[in-house]
Amino acid sequence: MSTATPSPLLDPEFLTKLEQLELISRKIFVGRMKGERRSKRRGSSVEFADHRNYSVGDDLRHIDWNVYGRLDKLFLKLFLEEEDLHFYTLVDTSLSMDFGEPTKLHYAKQVAAALSFIGLVNHDRIVVDSFSSVLEPGLSSVRGRSQMWRVVQYLDQLQAHGSSDLTAATRSFAIKHPGKGIVVVISDFMDKRGYEDALRYLLARDMDIYVVQVLSREEVEPELTGDLRLVDCEDDDEAEITVSAPLLKRYKETLDAYVGGFREWCTRRGISHIFTTNHAPFDKLILNYLRERGLVK
Repeated sequence: MSTATPSPLLDPEFLTKLEQLELISRKIFVGRMKGERRSKRRGSSVEFADHRNYSVGDDLRHIDWNVYGRLDKLFLKLFLEEEDLHFYTLVDTSLSMDFGEPTKLHYAKQVAAALSFIGLVNHDRIVVDSFSSVLEPGLSSVRGRSQMWRVVQYLDQLQAHGSSDLTAATRSFAIKHPGKGIVVVISDFMDKRGYEDALRYLLARDMDIYVVQVLSREEVEPELTGDLRLVDCEDDDEAEITVSAPLLKRYKETLDAYVGGFREWCTRRGISHIFTTNHAPFDKLILNYLRERGLVK
């Protein structure tokens, strides 16, 4: 576990770069109120989009009388509707995230803070939740750049604790947030219960789902030798091993197979899987990789 003082989540220079970005949904969601984001749906806002033929029962207030005067036919005016984009972040705060330098949890907080800032600058609805064995009380919906201090304050106070139960957390999350939107789950996904049932709760909500899998460099490239007794930080499960070159080779093959299988499972279901380590440049993850994956532009 790390004892070093963590660096600030975001620096001013990086914030300037984030101001040029916006969050993108691969789906169109109905907002609960008129917002700043253009929708492909036709509605009743102020910007004209198209005409269609009048049908019995249509609102007479939307008839284009100028067209009627020229063509002697009734047409309705259609408008671009504006709506909110709801953006949810779910951060794993279980004890396994308190590993590495910087810790996986600190890296996860940075990702959550950066994506929240992008959303707030563009007037999206932002919700940040966290979980370990259960879904913790989160930051309720905020909107507007002036609310960024609440996001940072919430993330700063998060501490690693308890064991991970992603399934219980996403079940509670789906009940708590019945609306649609983009959800980003940030975790190491080292849950003995697996990830399949957990992510199915989000799939059932028809959400636009991204998973960011964060591992430490020590987990990807372990530097261990000799006889060791390993203790699971979450459930105190113990294992005595003798580290050898063949064992390390088998470990890396098993890890690669797990990450690859996770990615394939997500891809088949329309979930975007992003893998990173705590030593990957954080700015490049946001500015380059997530842009390539279509979450930001």
